[in-house]
Amino acid sequence: MAHDHHDDAPGHGQGHHPGHPTDIDWAAMGPMLESSAELFASLYERALGWLAREVTEPGLIVDAGSGPGVVACLFAETFPGARIVAVDGAEPLLERARARAERQGVADRFGTIAGELPDALDELDYPADLLYAGRSLHHLGDQRAALAAFAQRLAPGGTLALMEGGLPPRYLPRDIGIGRPGLQARIDAVEAEWFTRMRQDLPGHVAETEDWPALLAAAGLKPARSHAFLLDLPAPASDRARAYVVASLTHRRERLTQALDAEDIATLDRLLDPDDEASLHRRPDVFVLEAHTVHTAVRPA
Repeated sequence: MAHDHHDDAPGHGQGHHPGHPTDIDWAAMGPMLESSAELFASLYERALGWLAREVTEPGLIVDAGSGPGVVACLFAETFPGARIVAVDGAEPLLERARARAERQGVADRFGTIAGELPDALDELDYPADLLYAGRSLHHLGDQRAALAAFAQRLAPGGTLALMEGGLPPRYLPRDIGIGRPGLQARIDAVEAEWFTRMRQDLPGHVAETEDWPALLAAAGLKPARSHAFLLDLPAPASDRARAYVVASLTHRRERLTQALDAEDIATLDRLLDPDDEASLHRRPDVFVLEAHTVHTAVRPA
């Protein structure tokens, strides 16, 4: 999803987005998605703390596009008086979300809905005081219509929190000592083209200027605030952070092969080869630096 830096790497952000191909084995991918989302826990905690300053004592919080439930369970922790509903198109990921809620002792106020957004929201028993869409909106063909549907599921005075936008990730220095310097910048450019094609291929695609506050206003909401949150995991990377970077660049290597030149592909292959001294598995300069932006808007009371 992504996102915005146009990264659809497995495990990025919450890990699952409703526009992904239906032939993905979500049960097999679940552990990696959950682990990757846990890597971002500090970023999500700061974002939720920021939301908690303007959303006081919500009764129902909906996580639209929840994946394995890492963020949904953080919502349960941040808002101990709220009921949480995780919505996702992949039942195996919702199973992980329910198990996580059970482990964390919040299962009594944690529910799930399996179905594609935004239609699955019709199954909510009552309007949401806070509806969170974490990098899931851009996987829906008609984003404007989806935001209108999200807005309709809000209680009067309820808040929609939309995580879209940010900055491209950085995992390595500009010059890594192999290949041509600037590899990640070139990957960014190729990914931007890929993201455009991905959007165009979605069912019911409608092109939109990615002015999220304006789109929130068009949905009948009153835009409130936008804020970017940084994940800064400096080198040397932890085992979990290193595994995330390997998974992310492996996904790009598989997806972008035809768009990168031979030298960059050869560099990626060296980075992904665990037997290469210059690989991500061994080098000491691997880090994770990403920024995700959250936009909020309120349904008039």
